[in-house]
Amino acid sequence: MSILIKSAKIIDASSKFNGKTKDIFIYKGVIQEIADKIIKKSVKEIKIKNLHVSQGWLDTSVSFGEPGLEERETIENGSLTACLSGFTNIILNSNTLPVIDSKADIIYIKNKNKNSAVEIHPLGALTLRSDGTEMAELWEMYNSGAVGFYDYKTSVRDPNLLKTALQYVQHFDGLIMTLPYEKSICNDGQINEGEISTLYGLEGIPSLSEEITLERDLKILEYTGGKLFIPTISSIKSVELIRNAKLKGLQIITSVSINNLFFNEKKLINFDTRFKVLPPIRTEKDRLVLVKALSDGTIDFVTSDHAPIDIDNKKTDFKNSLFGATGLESIFGALNSIYKTEEVIDILTRKKDLFGIKSETIDEGSKASMTLFNPKHKYIFLKDDVKSKSKNASFINSEINGKVFGVINNGAVVIDE
Repeated sequence: MSILIKSAKIIDASSKFNGKTKDIFIYKGVIQEIADKIIKKSVKEIKIKNLHVSQGWLDTSVSFGEPGLEERETIENGSLTACLSGFTNIILNSNTLPVIDSKADIIYIKNKNKNSAVEIHPLGALTLRSDGTEMAELWEMYNSGAVGFYDYKTSVRDPNLLKTALQYVQHFDGLIMTLPYEKSICNDGQINEGEISTLYGLEGIPSLSEEITLERDLKILEYTGGKLFIPTISSIKSVELIRNAKLKGLQIITSVSINNLFFNEKKLINFDTRFKVLPPIRTEKDRLVLVKALSDGTIDFVTSDHAPIDIDNKKTDFKNSLFGATGLESIFGALNSIYKTEEVIDILTRKKDLFGIKSETIDEGSKASMTLFNPKHKYIFLKDDVKSKSKNASFINSEINGKVFGVINNGAVVIDE
């Protein structure tokens, strides 16, 4: 397919065209020409007001549902949602039914995603059935395409299992992921332990439940070596622990959820289950520290933490509602409301190599793997903007700044103008 992008401002710090408005001609999935004005006949032309392009974006924590929970989200519709949200690469969680814990499961996901404009990089469960007792077939899953191993939204309860896993995967440069969350401290915890939980009599989740587990896991990493990914940290103390671990030279990678960057605990005043997420939305002080830590690189990635939940398990009483919110469709506009656009693009495109993903510079001769967007479109995010099957989006009725048109990747164009 031949594609001609007209008058697009290129945002790519690695490109000699960074900051310049150019026409871009793409043929058979490769950028053939970048110039002030290109004229071609019989090509698909993309011409949109205030169009910007960047390298394709990465989201490190996305959940769908298929296989087994298709009522929440299918791979097909989830992939379309990711494309229309600007992502050319997503890391897919293992929380299906049954969980992804074998070579066959990884192959199934990879086969379902063939020839898509978004590349799905599946995580395998760290333990069989994600029950925390017996290590899954990590080597076999790695050879089949798993980019890491994670029992979704749980910590590794057995410290010896974490130690063994970290040592084992070093033989093939594998990546272990674990959420720092000591549930025994807050068995019925619903929201952040603080002013709002006390005022309304809800069981709280103290930041201590995150910090003591994180401190333990960092001690184990220091002993074993290897790489450890800590997803979605949420507190001031956790940021300090990560910063100190990096100063020691530990290979520690971490992320933050867009929910914890944009909102604070006051969003829970009306018991809206869309804001019941894990880790919980914490204080304004926590939020501001997280914003700074992502900017200075202490936190490596931001994630939508996209978690579709069917209406029966979300729109119910607060205590019985499941944790989770969708966020693919709103993450760019939310980030672009916090940081300058150039920094937003850096955050969404950096460190792909940690998952074995190649960064494709916007330059002549490079693979066309790019996101198309308008960073100056301020609007109220509405339910109609949700492309996911499940509508448990935390950003509904929030004002955000930035519209995504779609992506070009793997020779495919997925755009909603």
